[in-house]
Amino acid sequence: MSDSLTIDLHSTESAIALVGEQEANLRIFAAQTGATLVLRGRDLYITGTTAQVQLCQQLIHDLGTLWREGKTVSGVDILTVRHAYDTHQREALRELQQDILARTRRGDVIRAKTFRQRQYIQAIRHHTLTFGIGPAGTGKTFLATVLAVQALLAGTYERLILTRPAVEAGERLGFLPGDLQQKIDPYLRPLYDALYELVEPDKISHLMERGVIEVAPLAYMRGRTLNNAFVILDEAQNTTPAQMKMVLTRIGFNSCLVVTGDLTQTDLPEHQTSGLSVAASILKDVEGIAFCYLTKGDVIRHPLVERIIDAYDRHEQAQEIPKSQRQRSRK
Repeated sequence: MSDSLTIDLHSTESAIALVGEQEANLRIFAAQTGATLVLRGRDLYITGTTAQVQLCQQLIHDLGTLWREGKTVSGVDILTVRHAYDTHQREALRELQQDILARTRRGDVIRAKTFRQRQYIQAIRHHTLTFGIGPAGTGKTFLATVLAVQALLAGTYERLILTRPAVEAGERLGFLPGDLQQKIDPYLRPLYDALYELVEPDKISHLMERGVIEVAPLAYMRGRTLNNAFVILDEAQNTTPAQMKMVLTRIGFNSCLVVTGDLTQTDLPEHQTSGLSVAASILKDVEGIAFCYLTKGDVIRHPLVERIIDAYDRHEQAQEIPKSQRQRSRK
């Protein structure tokens, strides 16, 4: 039986927030529910079977905490709500949406977008050592930095240390121009970017001058014991096993270490095993250590980036077809 429903989205701002850029979210709603959605002004028309229309209405309702306030709904938000239905986690969904971690300097709300991201946050809050493993764009470093800044400002820790292996320079920085800071800045820029979202640049400079915030290549962690510190090791897939063991044994009293990396994107030489891979194997059953695995479903990207990636995927698949045909013709 066919059915239809019209939802008044209250304002143009709310409508734009719900449907997304170029109405991309309407296509996601349609794919997830089977319903047809059309936006006219601030009215959203939904048609389909009764079950399809009801499911679509419920999805939109449960995303109301975002679009009613003009906050852009992402494709990940929609898929997370749908996953909550399929896995009977409606109550957990409400907690996910209400758990605001912080706000950026621009006032944007920072919160977990997916259940795995929330599990990652909870793991960091309750473990001395947490591994966040997954592809780029899943919020591994950013969410850890948010928690680190909060803990630092609350006085839980005395220092925030952000580090990553400068693998592109082989950890040999002497040949690069400039002083030490100028040499290492290009390799640590992603960590600075996360900090600048949360703290005024002038304040960051002041905290760095006092040694409260330290951003340094991994090689500079050797020989230190990191007490009363929140430490984030980023791009850990580019550590060697020896480097990983070195940094893990730097943990001191009242410290928290978060190790993030993507095992599919190592820049190490082909013969070199990733220290992150080795650590994941050796430490998986050690008490007090949390391993959180994020997936492509946790990637938060601008809609245009999604379309660019899809276009490249289609191009690469099209290139493979003639190649396979040539291979068959040789047989």
